[in-house]
Amino acid sequence: QAQLVESGGGVAQVGGSTRLSCATSMRSFIMYKMAWFRQAPGKEREFVAAIDSSGRNTASADSVKGRFTISRDNIKNTVYLQMRNLKPEDTAVYTCAARHRSTNLPANEYDYWGQGTQVTVSS
Repeated sequence: QAQLVESGGGVAQVGGSTRLSCATSMRSFIMYKMAWFRQAPGKEREFVAAIDSSGRNTASADSVKGRFTISRDNIKNTVYLQMRNLKPEDTAVYTCAARHRSTNLPANEYDYWGQGTQVTVSS
């Protein structure tokens, strides 16, 4: 069972920046597509950004496009989410997820999930 551990959450200022990290225990990290999701209080979980196994292709939600950047380090088995120009509506629990390239799960579902890290954007 793979472990995904997020870090870097906390309180940030409106217009400020912060970076989340997700360290994984997966031995074949390079075989996994990685993604970040978030869930705000009273709302459903939503997709934030994803990155393919090579790191060359990324996708992000319209709400964060141009402000958040997903990246990965395939040596450190870690995925990052750089968050800039933060807004109050970015306040949420951010969770990373991993999807193996050979998974039997339906499209857009993920094999492993972290526990999440809280990001609060305060004015």
